[in-house]
Amino acid sequence: MLDNKKKMGDFFTRFDKLSERVEGMYALGRRPFGMTFDQMLSPTRARVGNTEVILAGTNNYLGLTFSDECREAAKAAIDAHGTATTGSRLANGTYAEHVALEDDLRHFFGTAAAIVFTTGYQANLAAISALVGRGDHLFIDADSHACIYDASRLCDAETIRFRHNSPEDLARRLARLPEDGARLVVIEGLYSMLGDVAPVAEFVEVAHAHGAMILVDEAHSIGCYGDHGRGLCQAEGVTDEVDFITGTFSKSFASIGGFCVSRHAGLEMTRLVSRPYLFTASGSPANVATARAALAVMAADDSRRTALWDRARQLHAGLTAAGYVPASPPGPIIAVERPDELTAVREWNALLNAGIYVNIAVPPATPQAKSLLRLSVSAAHGVDEINRIIAAFKGLSRAAA
Repeated sequence: MLDNKKKMGDFFTRFDKLSERVEGMYALGRRPFGMTFDQMLSPTRARVGNTEVILAGTNNYLGLTFSDECREAAKAAIDAHGTATTGSRLANGTYAEHVALEDDLRHFFGTAAAIVFTTGYQANLAAISALVGRGDHLFIDADSHACIYDASRLCDAETIRFRHNSPEDLARRLARLPEDGARLVVIEGLYSMLGDVAPVAEFVEVAHAHGAMILVDEAHSIGCYGDHGRGLCQAEGVTDEVDFITGTFSKSFASIGGFCVSRHAGLEMTRLVSRPYLFTASGSPANVATARAALAVMAADDSRRTALWDRARQLHAGLTAAGYVPASPPGPIIAVERPDELTAVREWNALLNAGIYVNIAVPPATPQAKSLLRLSVSAAHGVDEINRIIAAFKGLSRAAA
């Protein structure tokens, strides 16, 4: 009995430590349990309490969350199929809509295979853990998203990190490997914290020169880069050479879910061995139908992507002129580095009080322990809204002076 009490006491000690962390975050002025929006008014507006704010941190790149096409598709799917599948893809969770979405993705990317998952996070867990295992070698960019790191633990392959966005460092590490075992290189197209892009074509060349396959996570770049938003791989002309592309429906697709497409028909076989795929309930009919509708909009009309880039250039230029030099060139993600966490928190709160919501990103969740104010641009942002965001940042400068 004493041993059991001690074990339970260890849990309460853990709670105490978490409580201290939460209290420290409150002391800095942060919201430890996240932001609450009381009402979403449009792709670029929300209500927080009694205050209406401009949304500049939602990853709603094409602004499709309130589009007629996506909303009507979601409503029709609920009426036709109900609210949930209540089962995994291999059990009762594959509906005609799931298969149709996979067909749509194959056609959109021009690939041999496509698999749809319940979330973007799960897509990387499922794909990577099925493609490599014990005795194989997994190479990941040092700044990879948490889901890629978690996939490396799940797959049980030897995991080797290489320097961020450095094909040269990857080449050196690949050259040191013994001959045995499969080799998979994983990079991202557009990195979510700093908004920097990978030299995808160079990575493809290095990987294939050393007998490795390459997977590109295009979660943030699909919809934003390439012809009709087909991503950085397409923009760099290497879609036919990249082995696997993963992505999410929670950003440009205005839904929830994820996918993996491949030029290799053998990807289909991974459905039988991927634990995240086998044991996760499939995406709801409404989410799948929304993703299909968003994909149809992207394929038919490139004007939203053009509008996104117009607003991204406007915001980047305005912040630069105001003295806030973004971490990367103009793009859908614009990150502004702050000198320390306290400054970032204080300015984040000041922006919110001024009616502007941006993301705050601080260690340990950021590369090189940077403290960032992170903005994401939407095609739905108007010129005036971008000007208001810029004006709010100028107000920070005046307050600090």
